Amino acid sequence: MTGDKLMADADPEFFTSDPDPDHPGWYQWKLKDPECYNSFLGPMIVRRGGDGISDNIARVRMFPERQHRNLGNVVHGGTMMGFIDCALFAAMRVLEIGPSGFAVTLELQTHFIGAARLGEPLEAQVEVARETGRFLFLRGLVVQGDGSENMASYTAIVKKAPQ
Repeated sequence: MTGDKLMADADPEFFTSDPDPDHPGWYQWKLKDPECYNSFLGPMIVRRGGDGISDNIARVRMFPERQHRNLGNVVHGGTMMGFIDCALFAAMRVLEIGPSGFAVTLELQTHFIGAARLGEPLEAQVEVARETGRFLFLRGLVVQGDGSENMASYTAIVKKAPQ
Protein backbone atom coordinates (compact mmCIF):
# COMPACT_ATOMS: atom_id res chain seq x y z
CA MET A 1 0.00 0.00 0.00
CA THR A 2 1.13 3.48 -0.71
CA GLY A 3 -0.10 6.83 0.44
CA ASP A 4 -3.58 7.12 1.86
CA LYS A 5 -5.27 4.78 -0.61
CA LEU A 6 -4.84 1.19 -1.66
CA MET A 7 -2.84 0.94 -4.87
CA ALA A 8 -5.28 -1.39 -6.63
CA ASP A 9 -7.86 1.35 -6.75
CA ALA A 10 -8.88 0.54 -10.30
CA ASP A 11 -12.59 0.29 -9.45
CA PRO A 12 -13.07 3.31 -7.16
CA GLU A 13 -16.72 3.70 -8.17
CA PHE A 14 -17.58 0.67 -6.00
CA PHE A 15 -15.41 0.95 -2.87
CA THR A 16 -13.82 3.34 -0.44
CA SER A 17 -10.52 2.46 1.16
CA ASP A 18 -9.55 5.43 3.30
CA PRO A 19 -7.30 5.01 6.35
CA ASP A 20 -9.36 3.93 9.36
CA PRO A 21 -9.03 6.59 12.08
CA ASP A 22 -9.84 4.10 14.85
CA HIS A 23 -7.34 1.43 13.73
CA PRO A 24 -3.92 2.86 12.77
CA GLY A 25 -2.33 0.99 9.85
CA TRP A 26 -5.71 -0.35 8.70
CA TYR A 27 -7.94 0.84 5.85
CA GLN A 28 -11.71 0.94 5.64
CA TRP A 29 -13.26 -1.54 3.22
CA LYS A 30 -16.66 -0.20 2.34
CA LEU A 31 -18.94 -0.49 -0.63
CA LYS A 32 -20.35 2.83 -1.71
CA ASP A 33 -23.78 1.22 -2.24
CA PRO A 34 -25.23 0.59 1.26
CA GLU A 35 -27.88 -1.77 -0.17
CA CYS A 36 -25.36 -4.40 -1.31
CA TYR A 37 -24.92 -7.60 0.71
CA ASN A 38 -21.59 -6.52 2.23
CA SER A 39 -23.41 -3.87 4.25
CA PHE A 40 -25.08 -6.62 6.31
CA LEU A 41 -21.64 -7.62 7.60
CA GLY A 42 -21.05 -4.14 9.00
CA PRO A 43 -17.81 -2.17 8.95
CA MET A 44 -14.74 -3.99 7.69
CA ILE A 45 -11.10 -2.96 7.73
CA VAL A 46 -8.14 -4.30 5.72
CA ARG A 47 -4.38 -4.25 5.73
CA ARG A 48 -1.45 -6.10 4.24
CA GLY A 49 0.52 -8.15 6.77
CA GLY A 50 1.71 -6.52 9.95
CA ASP A 51 1.97 -7.69 13.56
CA GLY A 52 4.37 -10.45 12.56
CA ILE A 53 2.23 -11.59 9.60
CA SER A 54 3.92 -11.67 6.19
CA ASP A 55 3.17 -8.92 3.64
CA ASN A 56 1.91 -11.52 1.17
CA ILE A 57 -1.16 -12.05 3.38
CA ALA A 58 -4.18 -9.76 3.33
CA ARG A 59 -5.97 -9.29 6.64
CA VAL A 60 -9.64 -8.40 6.67
CA ARG A 61 -11.59 -7.77 9.88
CA MET A 62 -15.26 -7.59 10.67
CA PHE A 63 -16.89 -6.89 14.01
CA PRO A 64 -19.65 -9.46 14.70
CA GLU A 65 -22.79 -8.16 16.37
CA ARG A 66 -26.16 -9.61 17.40
CA GLN A 67 -27.56 -9.69 13.85
CA HIS A 68 -24.71 -12.06 12.89
CA ARG A 69 -25.58 -14.72 15.48
CA ASN A 70 -27.25 -18.09 15.33
CA LEU A 71 -29.51 -19.68 17.96
CA GLY A 72 -26.41 -20.74 19.92
CA ASN A 73 -25.51 -17.05 20.33
CA VAL A 74 -22.28 -17.37 18.32
CA VAL A 75 -21.48 -16.15 14.78
CA HIS A 76 -23.74 -17.91 12.26
CA GLY A 77 -21.87 -20.13 9.78
CA GLY A 78 -23.56 -18.34 6.88
CA THR A 79 -22.30 -15.02 8.18
CA MET A 80 -18.79 -16.42 8.40
CA MET A 81 -18.96 -17.79 4.85
CA GLY A 82 -20.31 -14.48 3.57
CA PHE A 83 -17.51 -12.69 5.38
CA ILE A 84 -14.89 -15.01 3.85
CA ASP A 85 -16.34 -14.41 0.39
CA CYS A 86 -16.20 -10.62 0.83
CA ALA A 87 -12.67 -10.90 2.28
CA LEU A 88 -11.45 -12.55 -0.93
CA PHE A 89 -12.29 -9.41 -2.88
CA ALA A 90 -10.87 -7.05 -0.29
CA ALA A 91 -7.69 -9.14 -0.43
CA MET A 92 -7.46 -8.68 -4.19
CA ARG A 93 -7.25 -4.96 -3.67
CA VAL A 94 -4.94 -4.89 -0.66
CA LEU A 95 -2.58 -7.37 -2.38
CA GLU A 96 -2.74 -5.22 -5.53
CA ILE A 97 -4.01 -8.01 -7.77
CA GLY A 98 -6.39 -5.77 -9.65
CA PRO A 99 -9.99 -4.61 -9.77
CA SER A 100 -12.37 -6.81 -7.82
CA GLY A 101 -15.73 -5.23 -8.64
CA PHE A 102 -16.67 -7.68 -11.39
CA ALA A 103 -14.64 -10.71 -10.30
CA VAL A 104 -16.69 -13.75 -9.26
CA THR A 105 -16.26 -16.54 -6.75
CA LEU A 106 -16.37 -19.89 -8.53
CA GLU A 107 -15.72 -22.07 -5.51
CA LEU A 108 -15.42 -21.62 -1.77
CA GLN A 109 -14.71 -24.56 0.52
CA THR A 110 -14.97 -23.80 4.21
CA HIS A 111 -14.06 -25.95 7.18
CA PHE A 112 -15.47 -24.70 10.47
CA ILE A 113 -13.08 -25.27 13.35
CA GLY A 114 -14.50 -23.21 16.21
CA ALA A 115 -17.48 -21.12 17.27
CA ALA A 116 -16.73 -17.43 16.69
CA ARG A 117 -17.81 -15.10 19.46
CA LEU A 118 -19.89 -11.96 19.13
CA GLY A 119 -18.37 -8.64 20.14
CA GLU A 120 -14.78 -9.61 19.19
CA PRO A 121 -13.12 -8.83 15.85
CA LEU A 122 -13.08 -11.71 13.40
CA GLU A 123 -10.15 -11.72 10.97
CA ALA A 124 -9.85 -13.45 7.62
CA GLN A 125 -6.25 -13.95 6.54
CA VAL A 126 -6.09 -14.42 2.77
CA GLU A 127 -3.12 -15.77 0.82
CA VAL A 128 -2.71 -16.30 -2.92
CA ALA A 129 -1.78 -19.93 -3.54
CA ARG A 130 -1.56 -19.43 -7.31
CA GLU A 131 -2.50 -16.85 -9.91
CA THR A 132 -3.10 -17.51 -13.60
CA GLY A 133 -4.23 -15.15 -16.33
CA ARG A 134 -7.92 -15.59 -15.46
CA PHE A 135 -8.05 -17.23 -12.03
CA LEU A 136 -6.92 -16.77 -8.45
CA PHE A 137 -6.50 -19.74 -6.14
CA LEU A 138 -6.76 -18.45 -2.58
CA ARG A 139 -6.55 -19.99 0.86
CA GLY A 140 -6.58 -18.86 4.43
CA LEU A 141 -7.81 -18.91 7.97
CA VAL A 142 -10.42 -17.03 9.96
CA VAL A 143 -9.04 -16.23 13.40
CA GLN A 144 -10.27 -14.54 16.54
CA GLY A 145 -8.80 -13.38 19.82
CA ASP A 146 -5.06 -12.79 19.64
CA GLY A 147 -5.01 -14.50 16.25
CA SER A 148 -4.16 -17.94 17.58
CA GLU A 149 -7.77 -19.14 17.78
CA ASN A 150 -8.70 -20.67 14.42
CA MET A 151 -12.41 -20.46 13.64
CA ALA A 152 -12.32 -21.69 10.03
CA SER A 153 -10.02 -22.59 7.17
CA TYR A 154 -10.92 -22.16 3.52
CA THR A 155 -9.83 -22.44 -0.10
CA ALA A 156 -11.36 -20.53 -2.98
CA ILE A 157 -11.19 -20.03 -6.72
CA VAL A 158 -12.00 -16.55 -8.03
CA LYS A 159 -12.36 -15.68 -11.68
CA LYS A 160 -10.77 -12.29 -12.23
CA ALA A 161 -12.72 -9.39 -13.70
CA PRO A 162 -12.41 -8.99 -17.45
CA GLN A 163 -9.80 -6.44 -18.51
